Amino acid sequence: MIVLGIDPGTRKTGYGVIRKDGSRLTRIDSGVLMLNAKVPFEERLPALFEQLNQIIVTNGPDEGAVESIFFSKNANSALKLGHARGVILLALQQHRLPIGSYPPAQVKRSIVGGGRASKEQIQLVIGAILKTKHPFKEDEADALAIAICHANATRAAIPR
Repeated sequence: MIVLGIDPGTRKTGYGVIRKDGSRLTRIDSGVLMLNAKVPFEERLPALFEQLNQIIVTNGPDEGAVESIFFSKNANSALKLGHARGVILLALQQHRLPIGSYPPAQVKRSIVGGGRASKEQIQLVIGAILKTKHPFKEDEADALAIAICHANATRAAIPR
């Protein structure tokens, strides 16, 4: 099974594609989509949609997983993040991918055993899980963690 994990953002969106074969996890692709912060927010959304479509077409995931929105003190930031997440969900839906949604604390617990893990801890543990010394960026590591959380939480262990 191939899972695309996405860490939504309005300027940077992390993505991670993994393959799960039994208990073995392998990184296929990952990175950070950089959205031009100098253009109006509304113009960034189509760029995010197009870039995600390309990732989906290139990697052919079987399922998608997205971090759910956490509560924020800044309502405007939370609203913009919700718009970006909506674009992500639309891209996944257009490719008819089943979608899992996970709160940040659940993702952290599934990766490091605690819901308050630091970004650095996530980066280190993701490298160990995927058996790579590749230095993952924060948003990239978060997206891979979301993909791993989903792969381990679903029927991913059942061959298709």
